[in-house]
Amino acid sequence: MDQEKQLTLLLVDDDPMIVESLGPLLERSGFHVLIASNGEEALSKVQSHHPDVIVMDVLMPRMNGREVLRRMRKLNIWNPAILLTQVGEASERAVALEEGADDYLNKPFHSQELLARIHAVLRRARQTGQSLFSARRLASFDLMLDRGSRRAFLANQALNLAPKAFAVLEYLMTHPDEAISREQLLHSVWGWEYPTGTRTVDTRVNELRRALNDDAASPRFIRTVTGEGYIFIAPVKPTL
Repeated sequence: MDQEKQLTLLLVDDDPMIVESLGPLLERSGFHVLIASNGEEALSKVQSHHPDVIVMDVLMPRMNGREVLRRMRKLNIWNPAILLTQVGEASERAVALEEGADDYLNKPFHSQELLARIHAVLRRARQTGQSLFSARRLASFDLMLDRGSRRAFLANQALNLAPKAFAVLEYLMTHPDEAISREQLLHSVWGWEYPTGTRTVDTRVNELRRALNDDAASPRFIRTVTGEGYIFIAPVKPTL
């Protein structure tokens, strides 16, 4: 990155080993890195430094990461934020996203995966002007996803989706134009309660395609990426 265009990243974690390993890596990747070791310090630095992106642990002293996010969003501060969490249950992660996280990464994680998530979150923020994760409703053509009621509508008609199918659609729509592997969908939607294999993901995607009248050979919404997984190819925008 050019020095003039260097982005500021706030890294928030009370574990010195994580800070000492991630901080230099993020600096080498072109970010100007600020450090905070607890939630109160994080909120203060967000307000004073306005970082371009925040990477924050959930379990911290003096205000946890989720509370920091809640307070940021109440203050109308929409800086993109990625949570680092050890919570494996999909329901807990869904709550964290509803509270304002743009993405999450379960510990332990690979540093290159974190970098990929950071760049994806920044790219989505530039494209939409608002975090897709913070939006209560998402729209794509005549498809509308209501994250509050956990319902989806196509041409104003409610779709009858199983909860896991809705969660797969939500994940794909909040990661548009990204190839999402079946393993990533298993990890993100099912959490630690993994089903027996990736065929479960294919089953839910097939359910979605039937509900959306989406032809796998000529898709409007979900394309299969050979050898990888799926990608939501239609434009997505937050809506009221």
